[in-house]
Amino acid sequence: MSDLRPFPPQPDDVPWPTAEWEQAPPPPEVDPAVLEARLDRVLGPDQDPAVGHTNAVAVVHRGRIVAERYGMKEEHPLAELAGIEPGPITPDMPLHSWSQAKSVCHLLVGVLQERGLLAVGDPAPVPEWAGDERAAITWDHLLQMRPGLQWSEVYVDEGDALPDVLEMLYGATAPADMAGFAASFPLVHEPGSPEAYTYSSGTTNIVQGCVQRTLGIQGDAVTALLREAIFDPIGATSLSLGFDGAGLWVASSYLDLTLRDWLRLGLLVLRGGTWEGTPVVPSAWIDHGRTPRSTNPLEPELIHGAHWWVRPGRDDGGFMAHGFEGQRLLMVPDRDVIVYRNGKTGADDVETLNRHLWGIVDLFPT
Repeated sequence: MSDLRPFPPQPDDVPWPTAEWEQAPPPPEVDPAVLEARLDRVLGPDQDPAVGHTNAVAVVHRGRIVAERYGMKEEHPLAELAGIEPGPITPDMPLHSWSQAKSVCHLLVGVLQERGLLAVGDPAPVPEWAGDERAAITWDHLLQMRPGLQWSEVYVDEGDALPDVLEMLYGATAPADMAGFAASFPLVHEPGSPEAYTYSSGTTNIVQGCVQRTLGIQGDAVTALLREAIFDPIGATSLSLGFDGAGLWVASSYLDLTLRDWLRLGLLVLRGGTWEGTPVVPSAWIDHGRTPRSTNPLEPELIHGAHWWVRPGRDDGGFMAHGFEGQRLLMVPDRDVIVYRNGKTGADDVETLNRHLWGIVDLFPT
């Protein structure tokens, strides 16, 4: 972890945004017209068609919001049936995470370990694995996405049988217990080995199942725990979670926050887990998440750490929480920048979106 870039401190003259965010123009080194033009490519009059539909985008520099834009709700032929009313996205509207929720699950595990309630080097407490070779899988193997379990993380219906992730989340016989479903798959690689890496939403739900089994909680008690442990200290009040039929928080996919609460989460992480001088998440645990480990064969431009991502080839320490269809929370220590985007981008175009977002990041000085 010695190569990780240090977390920047909150500037002395910038208040923590526990309640309200201080706003400011971009720094003198950033041409405002160029920043506006690059934002337009993501959400604005010159939006790149490949970006798809953007709900919101924002930029924080040195603890202040320097850009914040909201779009319109996506037009959809079934919107009325789904109860979606047309109109603008507003600042108080929760925005969906998809797999950004995985990174929050990682933070929660770190808090619980700091409290002495679990140890990530221990075998994961999964009853289905007792007495067989899967009993060697640890919490850390799961967090690194290296449990060695069989899994198909494909979001396209390829035939008679749904891919595992779609069967878990949406199948006609979708399990009431998603963690149990994911834990039922066989071992195909040695846990912890490089070849064991498989990006898996099922793996995250196994982690969350272990959390809830360890604490003996489900449903609303999980929401209360996350609020107490992470979100209340930073003034984030909009947290909403999605649960399966067993009361499991579906930590692979279902967490909503308003744009500014997403930014608060990003600032907490970029400040090394400390807020207003008080540790919320151990700094070393955030380092655990952003330490690069595994190249993702489906997205070779990304390296997986532990429920967080790193973009290779960058020398500014940038790391991120990613979600399906282009949900992005980018944190860049050397530039003290956060960029957030929420929307819907097609699978073939997410690298174009990423290029635009990192183009915004690169305007800011190191």
